[in-house]
This record gives sequence, C-alpha cells and structure tokens, in this order.
Amino acid sequence: MKKTKNFKPIDIVLTAISILIACIFLTPIVWSLACSLKTEGMKITSALDWFAPPYTFENYPSVILGSSVSTWLINSMFNASMSVILTILVTSLAAYPIAKLEFKGKSWLFLFFTVGLIVPGEATIVPLFIITNQLGLLDSYAGMILPSVAVSLNLIIISSFFKGIPNEMIEAAKIDGANHWIIYFRVVMPLAKTVLVTVSIFAFMASWNNYLWPLLCAINDSMFTLPVGIPTFAGTYTVDYVRPMTANMIASIPAIILYLIFEKRIVKGVTLSGIKG
Repeated sequence: MKKTKNFKPIDIVLTAISILIACIFLTPIVWSLACSLKTEGMKITSALDWFAPPYTFENYPSVILGSSVSTWLINSMFNASMSVILTILVTSLAAYPIAKLEFKGKSWLFLFFTVGLIVPGEATIVPLFIITNQLGLLDSYAGMILPSVAVSLNLIIISSFFKGIPNEMIEAAKIDGANHWIIYFRVVMPLAKTVLVTVSIFAFMASWNNYLWPLLCAINDSMFTLPVGIPTFAGTYTVDYVRPMTANMIASIPAIILYLIFEKRIVKGVTLSGIKG
C-alpha cells in the first residue's frame, strides 16, 4: 500500500510563494503574446480586453515580411551562432593547457582570468570601441562577434571541468603515442560534451540578449540585431501596441524554445558555474 506524502506547512507556503513569483514573471510574457494576437487598432477599454478574443496570427507574417525585423532576426541568429562556435573553440583551447599542462606563470594566468569576473562589461566599452574602430571593424559582423568570445566565466567553467578528467587518461594516451592535439580532440573534448553544451547555451543567450555593444558597433540599421532594432521599431508605432509586441515575441520565441529544450542543461550549468578550480 502506497504511503501518502505528508506536506508540511512550510512546504505549502514555499509552493505558494513559488507559484506567485512564477505568475509575476509570466504575466509580461502572456500580455505580450496576447497583444501580438490582437487586431491592430482594436479598441481597448479595460486591461481584460487585451486577453479577450478575437485573435489573429496575421501580425506575425506582416511584421516579418513587411519590416526590417527579418533582417535583425537573421543578424541575431548569425551573431549568436558564430559566437557559440568561436567561444567553444577558443575557450576550450585556452582551458586545456591551464587545466592539464604545467608552465611558468600558470597560477597567475588563471588568477588574471578570475579577476576578469569582477570587472563589469561596461567598464571595457570605451577601450573596446577604440580598438574596434582602429581595426576598422565597426559596423561589421566581426566587430560585433569577436568581443563576445573572450568571457572569463566560460573559461573557468571549462577549465574546472578539464581538471576533473583523470590525469591517468592523459598519460595513457601519451604512452600510446598521442600528442596534445590528439589528446585534446579525441580524449578531452568527447568527455566534455555536457559542459560544452552548457557553455554554448550561456554564449548563445549572452549574444542574443546583448544590447549595449551592438548598439555602439552597428551604424547602419541593416546591421542591427533584434535588441537594438526593436526599440527603433517600437518608436515608429507609439499609438498601437500590437506591432511592437509582435516584434518582441518574434525576438523572444527562439530564446524560449531554447530554454524549453535545454532546461535541465541550463540548471546544471548554473551548478557548474559554481565549481572552484
């Protein structure tokens, strides 16, 4: 006979608080979705009218095909995808020697990257803009993507994971005649799939939501990403909420889908980000 689980009063209170917080966070998303499904110019007399039928999906093809949102969506997808690829490649190549090789100044190098965690990104914007301008990379994909590759947190996460790989495996591979490149590609990287997926999600979301740097780097609106372009789009339609909210939902849907697919990985990534090297 199954035993029924007895809920303590504290469990009921915590569950109620969790549901309340979830509703608070979901309310803007639900409202944006409801606005995006309304007919443009519809009369609204109360807050409940935003959620009442009729609904239409015509706003989505209208906004995607009849504005620059499609261009901004492509730019955001390209920037985020390239940022993920380069982050995994560059960060893992830097993490391997820090985790598995011995060289002079290794501790100081790792400390240097750790200190990078306490430096806010806004503090580096001015020198970053000057360097990018001098290299002629303003208003280019390279100028927007490359600064997002060097992130101290990702390096620390991957190097901490690499340190957990037994050194015996590395030594066994060396005995078999493998050099460090072969060990990196055939031994270490296959074992690090979980942490690499986690870092990929972090890199994608950081690039997708990045606003300040694309705003400074992109000059022509054809180079805008969604976070930069949507405010200018919304400014064109100050009377009606429908089209701006439709554009916001188009920008949010990929991130929502990504979260739903990799929810467990994201939660695990938060745990991994707390690993000490």
